[in-house]
Parts: sequence; C-alpha cells; structure tokens
Amino acid sequence: MKKIFVSAVALMAALSLSAQDVATLYNEAGAAFNAKDYAGAAAKFEQVIELGGDNEEVATQVTTAKSTLPKCYYYLGGAAIRTKNYDEALKNFSKSAELAELYGDMSQAAKSNGWVAKIYQLQGGEAFNNKDYVTAAGIFEKGYKADPDNTAMALNLAMSYCEMGEYEKGMDIYEAIASKTHPKYAEDVAKAKEMMALYTNNKVAEMQTAGDFDGIIKLADAQLEKNPESALFQNVRLQAYANKKDYDKVIELAQAAADAQTEEEDKSLMYYLLGAAYNAKEMKAQAISAFQKVTAGPAAENAKAALTELQK
Repeated sequence: MKKIFVSAVALMAALSLSAQDVATLYNEAGAAFNAKDYAGAAAKFEQVIELGGDNEEVATQVTTAKSTLPKCYYYLGGAAIRTKNYDEALKNFSKSAELAELYGDMSQAAKSNGWVAKIYQLQGGEAFNNKDYVTAAGIFEKGYKADPDNTAMALNLAMSYCEMGEYEKGMDIYEAIASKTHPKYAEDVAKAKEMMALYTNNKVAEMQTAGDFDGIIKLADAQLEKNPESALFQNVRLQAYANKKDYDKVIELAQAAADAQTEEEDKSLMYYLLGAAYNAKEMKAQAISAFQKVTAGPAAENAKAALTELQK
C-alpha cells in the first residue's frame, strides 16, 4: 500500500486556511448580528464554534461566538413574542437558556429562563381561569422548572395542585414561596401563607370530622420534616395532640410550638393548650404558669377563668 506523507508546511497551510475561514465566518456573523439578522448571525456563530474547535489562532473569536450565540436566540424569542408567536418564542428562549448554561453564562440563562416561565404562565392561564387545574398544572410545572422565582405563577401552580387533591405538592410550592426573604416577594409570600392556612384548615377540618387525629399528626409531621419552624404545622400538630388528650405529648411539644408562632394570638393558644394539659395531669403550679402566658385572642378569657379556679 502506498504511504501518504503530509509535510509540516502543508499542515500549517491547512491550519492557516481553517483559521482564516473561521475568522471570515466570525466577521460575517458579527455583521449579521449588528444588522439585527439574528437568525443569520446564529447560524454563522454556530459554524465558528464548530469549526474553530481547539484552534488557538481563533480562540478569541470562538469565545465571543459562545457568548453571543445565546443572545441571538434570546432576541429571536423577543421578536416572536412581539408577534404573539408564543410557540416560536418558547423554542428560541429555551434554546438561548440551554446554550447559555452550556457556555457558562448563568446571567443570560436566568434571563432566558425567565421568559420561558412567563410564556408557560401565559399558556397555562386560560386553563387555570377555566378551573382545568390538571391541564394548568402540567403547563405551570414546566414554567416553574425554568424559573422558580416567578412567584405569581408558582402561586397558581400550588393552587392547582391543591384543587386537584395533591395537597402535599401544593404545600411544597407554597413553602418555597413563603421562604423567600427579598422585599419584592413580600406580597406573594403573604399570599402563600394565607393559602397554606386555608387549604390546611380545610383538610384538617375534614380529618377532625372523621376523628382522624393521627392522620392530622402525620400530615403535620411530614411538613415539619421539611420546615421544623413552620408556625402553621406546629400549631396544627399541637392541637391534634390536645384533641387526642395526649397530654404528655402536648407538654413535650408546646414550648417549641409557641416559639414558632409569629402572632400573639396563636402563641397564646399554644400556651393555653399547655396549661390545659398540665391541669388535666393535676400539675397545678405548671398549669398556672402556662395560663399566665395566655394574653391574646379567644383563649385569653378561658385562661383567665382557669386561673381563677386554680388560684382559689
């Protein structure tokens, strides 16, 4: 077989030609980008990245191409949004986010994913407004995956889960919203806490009617494993043990439950339940101490009456 020898000079010539071709493509891509021909620019930047490879002569151009390519798709997504072509916009924003993550531009990835979430929020809105919560949840899930910080959509996703009977999944989303501390989320944080209490109270009421206090405790324990400081579920659990007349458990858990409360009325209720537990076990001094900490809400009058009896 005839052997083929390639000279070093020939190799260098090929390498030079390759680098020159890449540089030409790069310049064409830049011109297209500046002319706002983002589709054309994207195609050429992709060629620059593919052909440039590990060629050190065009390393700068390849790096810039990787930085600019996600922006091309981002602008294409924006153009599609303006014409209300949401499927095309979603495709381009998703591509932008994918490339930005691939090339390490997390700021651009976040911007692109933000738009992905907004489109899913819009697409799921019709089903949500028509109370088709199964369809809405399926769409919102995709948006939430793209941007968990879109709390307006997350609220709708959580509500969809709860309306579908997926209580635990709804609580997980509400908890994630409620844990946000930036002031810009304050309104949605308050709404998440409100809805958590609403759906939890409804569920607990059903279980109380059935006398299923162990079920309530199990529900609360599951949520407290995820967030031990949850005021809502500390409250729910303590009331369930009190309703079971498991006074030892009430005594064990009451202080932690009281400490978790943010409202004085709820804190007072925890101390009232503690006082009642001590009283049931005929631990007079401890009962008096606990009842004296009840200062607000409906429990205050009951605690006052209990103190009058205990201090005779």
